Amino acid sequence: MDLLQIASLLLVLAAVFGTVNYLVLKLPSAIGILIVALFASLGVMGLDLLVPQLGMADQVRSTVQSIDFSETLLEGMLGLLLFAGALHVKIADLRGEWRVVALMATLGVGLSTVIAGFGFSWLTGMPIMIALVFGALISPTDPVAVLGVLREANLKKSMETQIAGESLFNDGVGYVVFLVLAGLAFPALDAHGEAHGGGGLAAAAQLFLQEALGGAVLGVVLGWLTFRVMRLIDDYSLEVLITLALAVGGYALAVHLHLSGPVMAVCAGLLIGDVGAKYGMSETTRRYVDGFWKLIDEILNAVLFLLIGVEVFAVAFSMDGLIVGLCAIVLSLFARLIAVSIPVLLLRPFRGFEKGVIPIMTWGGLKGGISVALALSLPEGEWKPVILSATYMVVIFSIIVQGLTVAPLATRLGREPELV
Repeated sequence: MDLLQIASLLLVLAAVFGTVNYLVLKLPSAIGILIVALFASLGVMGLDLLVPQLGMADQVRSTVQSIDFSETLLEGMLGLLLFAGALHVKIADLRGEWRVVALMATLGVGLSTVIAGFGFSWLTGMPIMIALVFGALISPTDPVAVLGVLREANLKKSMETQIAGESLFNDGVGYVVFLVLAGLAFPALDAHGEAHGGGGLAAAAQLFLQEALGGAVLGVVLGWLTFRVMRLIDDYSLEVLITLALAVGGYALAVHLHLSGPVMAVCAGLLIGDVGAKYGMSETTRRYVDGFWKLIDEILNAVLFLLIGVEVFAVAFSMDGLIVGLCAIVLSLFARLIAVSIPVLLLRPFRGFEKGVIPIMTWGGLKGGISVALALSLPEGEWKPVILSATYMVVIFSIIVQGLTVAPLATRLGREPELV
């Protein structure tokens, strides 16, 4: 299938599954589409077992595998999704929560990576460096899933900002940590898939600074230049096009320069969504920019969650793999609990926190498409199927079970206005 046929198929399926969810399941849109896609995929597999001569599962598997999920997300959709999410987080709100966001997006990701990595190595006997790669790819919370749930949770503003800001930044930081660890664990490849000869911890530290800080600087510079241009223009259609060019072109430039595209997209989106909206857009332009990016966010969310549902065809499950996956779910939740608790405990002497912040942020730290994409991007080897099946089970549990229950949990635990 060519690119146009694949895109057409995905949009048609997203629309059909979205309609089924709206009329029958009545769940949040993205989660409902994932559930319908997952059940449809499992149904095809079951039908193939009952009537093997149909060969439907093999045909669908071939189509799914022709879609490079990792490249589609990491070098296509992710920049647009992060930019759209960052547009709606105000810098003024983030400034009041920056210590929490910074600690959770750095120390939290590091703690989660180490705990999940060493735990997974103990569970499977996997070499520790490869297990740490698993820890890195499963540690970031997915901003796509998290921001979607936030719309339903009706959280207090401070906690909403903490969760949204952390999910945006720890996604970028976690991606860079994954690239660094993958470069150490698989020295035949660098962070962007090119041959190299390793380089050790010094090269890894240099890569981290280059990717993370370079991406942030590029995002701020491009965002500022875009804002200055938009101040000279009063044409909403052109200004919408300029923001789209910033998101797509900036991400592509970051990848070309070997900088972090996710960090670039978040920084540029924050600047345009706050400073650009206040001082560079008319009221009409603000409405159209906001509406356009909300629509982009919803459509790409639908397609992404559809892809996660059908990626079950790319995962090789076994009984041992299912047991490891169940253990990985518990391990990832424990790692997330530590990643949230330590920053909160460190900051508690200096500031108050909303009631229930630790359980809400732990249960609300959803994993999503980026974890699956990173697992799929690993080089082939004996441990890749184990990592992929465990990652997929963690993501499915996270989105469906945690995603459908975090709003009621937040309502119950956060009911009282007191600080803890």
